[in-house]
Amino acid sequence: LAYKKSVGSNAKLEIVFDILQLGFFFSDYKLIKTEIDRAKELLDAGGDWERRNRLKVYEATYFMIVRDLESAANLFIDSVATFAAGELYSFNKFIFYSVVTSMVALNRVQLREKVVESPEILSVIEEIPHLESFLQSVYRCHYEDFFESLSGIMGLISRDRYLSRHASHFLRSIRVVVYSQFLESYQSVTISAMSKKFGVSEEFVDSDLSMLIANGRLNAKIDKVRGIIETNRPDAKNAQYQTVIKQGDLLLNRVQKLSRVITY
Repeated sequence: LAYKKSVGSNAKLEIVFDILQLGFFFSDYKLIKTEIDRAKELLDAGGDWERRNRLKVYEATYFMIVRDLESAANLFIDSVATFAAGELYSFNKFIFYSVVTSMVALNRVQLREKVVESPEILSVIEEIPHLESFLQSVYRCHYEDFFESLSGIMGLISRDRYLSRHASHFLRSIRVVVYSQFLESYQSVTISAMSKKFGVSEEFVDSDLSMLIANGRLNAKIDKVRGIIETNRPDAKNAQYQTVIKQGDLLLNRVQKLSRVITY
């Protein structure tokens, strides 16, 4: 009723934001999606930048809830310098969501540019328990600190209103990121060397990698007899080489046909 009686896009947007807050409170995700779409239409009709930036945070939160972490991370990062949705949660909580989603959604180069070197994130990351050590353990390859900081982060995630339902998914995803990053430097590595690097037992490494490999999350294989892990990642350069050869053959065939036409 208030929405119908309001005049102007900005007044209507404020009511939509209020409805969105109710949607998040009652976990009504269908309502959230509907209102986000309505807010976008209002912004296209004429809304200011402050409300546009607020909507990014609301939409990023929605994507995080439905486990579209890549979309969530990109929107969170885009809003770091212009965060204005304090009615939804605090800036520190916003930074926590931004860093956590980015660590499983962005590649190493993007993580450095958008997270590790971000002045806004650096200004408050020390205030958030375990977050800085967790980020550095992954980005700086401080693998010996990874599982210790991960246990602290998982405690925060398991108690979080929006992330708790995805705790198991995040736990698997971040381990895939770290293991892939570690194994990328080796054609093969012993299980004992990897267990020492991560500060865990050989049995844990064997069991954890076996599960992720069996589920198709890691491109590697374990030689239990020799006690080594062999990387089996796709050869991108070889695939590019084969593509170039195919395209080259097609080009040569066309040149030959054209030369015959010109000769005749």
